[in-house]
Amino acid sequence: MGYGDIMKVDTSGASVKTAGQDRLTYAGVPASNTMAQTDLGRMNNYKAIIQEVGGKKDVDPAIIAGIISRESRAGNVLVNGWGDNGNAWGLMQVDKRYHTPQGGWNSEEHLSQGTDILISFIKQIKGKFPSWTAEQQLKGGIAAYNIGVRGVQTYERMDVGTTGDDYSSDVVARAQWYKSQGGF
Repeated sequence: MGYGDIMKVDTSGASVKTAGQDRLTYAGVPASNTMAQTDLGRMNNYKAIIQEVGGKKDVDPAIIAGIISRESRAGNVLVNGWGDNGNAWGLMQVDKRYHTPQGGWNSEEHLSQGTDILISFIKQIKGKFPSWTAEQQLKGGIAAYNIGVRGVQTYERMDVGTTGDDYSSDVVARAQWYKSQGGF
């Protein structure tokens, strides 16, 4: 798949704050793995369209699943398809303040839009940090999905200021779990 190998991206996983959402007494990659596993039953409902969109967009479906797990817990935290106090739409939480949401909250059209947004951020990070490896650029694009390209300043501190100060590390860890355990 394009945009680097998710299994080669370094990650520290979920912060204590993010792990606390599930009342976990531990953080890091094990916490991200537990949260991804918690979402697996719901995630499997969308597996076919995640794989379809990933194939069409040349994005590893596990990355899409990792974002869906982090953003909406595979739909579990949405109210009538909305999250973030009514500002973000669907499984991938497309923010209506920056984009016009497309499709139903759990549709292929929505996942295509969210994935296109991710691809746009990865490409912008590539332009901003051309010396980074493909895996570093991928992780930067994932961070930008949460904080915007301007928010990504250095590789080592890219999650500073993201939700939970761990967004890309948590998404990467969840994606790695889905790839290795969830069959995405």
